Amino acid sequence: MIDRRILLTSAAGLAALASFRWLPLSPAGAAEKKVEKFEVEKTDAEWRAQLTPAQYNILRKEGTEPPGSSPLLKEHRKGIFACAGCDLPLYSSETKFESGTGWPSFWKPLDNAVGETRDTTFGIARTEIHCRRCGGHLGHVFDDGPKPTGLRYCMDGLALVFHPATPSAT
Repeated sequence: MIDRRILLTSAAGLAALASFRWLPLSPAGAAEKKVEKFEVEKTDAEWRAQLTPAQYNILRKEGTEPPGSSPLLKEHRKGIFACAGCDLPLYSSETKFESGTGWPSFWKPLDNAVGETRDTTFGIARTEIHCRRCGGHLGHVFDDGPKPTGLRYCMDGLALVFHPATPSAT
């Protein structure tokens, strides 16, 4: 009977921890982030007017979308993935790969496209990725990606817009 209680308690604890993933950034985690200046700065009202509520939650409040919900997961055309907040080109389709995580993943950003911030939300040290021009939250980077970098830039699809490559004139 004790084994069953331990098993049930452990399962309930793991379920509770997993549910924290969907909560917005905690005040403690927000206090650790330093305030940066970005090329594109708008008021909260301007961001709310420009973005959908889901995009606003991700880009400005560091939320996330449910895994598997982004139409960009199935985007396989050649082109550029840009910031949904300021349209800065961030990732080439050449670096996109299927990670099986439920979010669009890339092994390398474009040069001078993203910035990094240490994220200790929920007591876990991770590297947050943001747009270097507007500061919009894009996702996180992990060291379990494919060669040649070994990195997995796990991005929220709603934080990105896709621009297909234009057909060659030849």
